[in-house]
Amino acid sequence: MIKYFLAGLATVAGLAQAAPPALHFFEAARYKEARLSPSGRYLALRVGSNETRDSLAVIDTDTLQVVSTKRLAEYDVGHIRWVNDERLVYTVTDKDAAPGDRRVAPGLYAMSRDGKETRQLAEHHGGNQSTGSHIKLRLEPWNTYLMDEDGAQDSNIIYVERPIWTAKAGYDIERTELVKLDTASGQSSVLSHPGISQGWMLDHKGVPTIMVSSKEGNETIHYRDAGGEWRDVATQATYGSSSQGLSPIGFYDDKRLLVRTRKNGDKAALYLMDLGTGKIDAEPLVAMADFDFNGRMVYSKQRLVGIHYLADARSSAWFDPALQTAQKEVDRQLAGLVNIITPPTHPDSAWTLVASYSDRQPRFYSLYNSNTREVKGLGGTHPDIKAAEMGAQDIVKYRARDGLEIPAWLTLPAKGGKKLPMVVLVHGGPYVRGSEWGWDADGQFLASRGYAVLEPEFRGSTGYGLKLFNAGRKQWGLKMQDDIADSVKWAVDKGIADPERVCIMGGSYGGYATLMGLVNDPGVYRCGIAYAAVTDIPLLYDSGMAVLSDLPPDYKTYGVPVLVGDLEKDAAQFTATSPLKQAARIKRPLLLAHGTDDRRVPFPHYSKLRNALQDAKADAEFVEYIGEGHGWSTLKTRLDFWGRVEKFLDKHIGQK
Repeated sequence: MIKYFLAGLATVAGLAQAAPPALHFFEAARYKEARLSPSGRYLALRVGSNETRDSLAVIDTDTLQVVSTKRLAEYDVGHIRWVNDERLVYTVTDKDAAPGDRRVAPGLYAMSRDGKETRQLAEHHGGNQSTGSHIKLRLEPWNTYLMDEDGAQDSNIIYVERPIWTAKAGYDIERTELVKLDTASGQSSVLSHPGISQGWMLDHKGVPTIMVSSKEGNETIHYRDAGGEWRDVATQATYGSSSQGLSPIGFYDDKRLLVRTRKNGDKAALYLMDLGTGKIDAEPLVAMADFDFNGRMVYSKQRLVGIHYLADARSSAWFDPALQTAQKEVDRQLAGLVNIITPPTHPDSAWTLVASYSDRQPRFYSLYNSNTREVKGLGGTHPDIKAAEMGAQDIVKYRARDGLEIPAWLTLPAKGGKKLPMVVLVHGGPYVRGSEWGWDADGQFLASRGYAVLEPEFRGSTGYGLKLFNAGRKQWGLKMQDDIADSVKWAVDKGIADPERVCIMGGSYGGYATLMGLVNDPGVYRCGIAYAAVTDIPLLYDSGMAVLSDLPPDYKTYGVPVLVGDLEKDAAQFTATSPLKQAARIKRPLLLAHGTDDRRVPFPHYSKLRNALQDAKADAEFVEYIGEGHGWSTLKTRLDFWGRVEKFLDKHIGQK
């Protein structure tokens, strides 16, 4: 199996003339999730295909024999977790339905490892279904969700989160409660806490120990000691970013918390905090020159054994000598790939889980035996992708017109070339990190069609330091927009891009930047593709987002004025940087797409701009996806959209 996956990595010689089908890029992942049991003796897999529902399979790690399966007639298995070595929980979803068509909650079900007993734990709207023998008991309400953390995995107890919505109409989340749930009896209790709870974290023993509350634009980090008493650790502004702000990441041991902070530096690093005194160590545990720390802790035997973190690509730092040795051996056998190892939490087996990928190779899963050094291949997310047909990706840096250094991701077609047609792919957010080194369907699809793909991490992006982030405050349509245009100048000067064949493309904020690119820089871009796009900043405040938006009211009240601008004080700026109000200036060809049930950027953003562009007789194509939300959830929509993108690009900047 490993040989099958690695065969495509050997060479790009003999690359086929025909581009890979869009289906290979945009179909749902085959292997969606893989989780080791606490002992490491079993592995739970969530797998599916275009023709079948996603199902759950439990296999024996020694023999790879299937122990049990769970397949539902009407729904797909959603996320999976091990409760203990004998028991799992899973949620359900419907990958064939757009968000506007879904009438179900994730629900929650417990299942024995052998699959003989299934028990419903939380309500699941959308009608009855057969999932096994359901014992009648009081169910948790529909708004019950799995945590990201595994928990102790040594009993039948798990912790689940319960968002509580405000009484008024809309989707405003008032607080998030933590519920202790017995997956065998169905009994539950809500954890008591101070303040208005927004988020929770379990410690290295699976005990709820950190809670974050929010009030009037500030958040407080609370610590729960062994006696169950809560005390405040820190209070800081919820939005924006400062040199003093900190985020809890995990636990080093019973006395020390791992926190992410800058300590007056530009890049955030990982530090140890003494929970008794609140003092943070002078020197970081993990720090990087070019990136903010972003990662999560790896626990085994109730102790910290390593850290998975993100630099340009994902990597691991191991404190456990055996795992250091395992990493070296896996990297030797699977050379040229990023290999992320996850050990069992209560090991009674030599097997560890390995997830591998590269810029050309989609993620695939293997098992590694630390005793025999054997690597056993399992399966991958996109098995029809041939790595030799994919483009090479690299991180580059360029200078904006005011001298600020901007990182960007450049993906070139497999055959390379100079003065290529180029797509500038603008990330959403915008206050997020846009990309990382690794295979990405959007960028690789475009590269497979012969386009260079440039993804600038413009000012306001996170993950690259405080200076870059703070430079983006209130710069929508202004310096943030200049950074994107300056990336094109860099690519042209380097001989990468043909200045006459550059198109700008993006979704959400990236859609806004696409529209403003056509407004501000029509000489830079030959065309634009915007989807799920913000089209007017004031619509983030008024009826365009009041009822249907899933953004919290706290963000609208405190986040938007700090990061984007004040509705009254910055009214003139908002007019000048509004694609809706500047629609008559959009003269270049445009493809505009939106989902009717988008709650993040509701449909009025699209419909108002469509009407304005039609009035201006713009050269624009419009497409509305009924039932879709903020992005494309169904295969049918993805194939339709990217088919349109391919034709649009070929028409306006395609190969000469």
